Amino acid sequence: MPDATLLAFDFGLQRIGVAIGELRLGQARALSCIQKEDNTARFAAIGELIREWQPTRLVVGSPRHEDGSPHDMTARCTRFANQLRGRFALPVDEVDERFSSLEADAALREPLNPMDTPSRQRRHSWQERKAAIDAEAARIILQSWLDHHAAQTHEIAEK
Repeated sequence: MPDATLLAFDFGLQRIGVAIGELRLGQARALSCIQKEDNTARFAAIGELIREWQPTRLVVGSPRHEDGSPHDMTARCTRFANQLRGRFALPVDEVDERFSSLEADAALREPLNPMDTPSRQRRHSWQERKAAIDAEAARIILQSWLDHHAAQTHEIAEK
């Protein structure tokens, strides 16, 4: 399997969660959250991440209603994906991200150390928690892409 770094984005109007993953390892991890107000600053921050990590592909979460139909944010995320393609000349894949934020929130509610009581767990501000959820959602989106890609690679290898 080829060696490649990927960046994934959980696009939001206020924040963009970012995750990084390696194709060879098939693993994604939450990286950061971009909390810039205007598009120029947002794309400058994304450009810095692309220069630093040198990804070969970008992945963007595409939100959907529970039944799979698109909603208002679906079009905004598609526009964001198209802007990434145009600005950075990298392939961009869109991935169904239904429930990624709920899954991320649930994952972050679990203590790192199961022996910790809630009073011993570090308290986060609402803004810190939202940023962590968005970065974790980007990780879930990218892990979904990696898992799907790995399944396709195994099917091809078996033939």
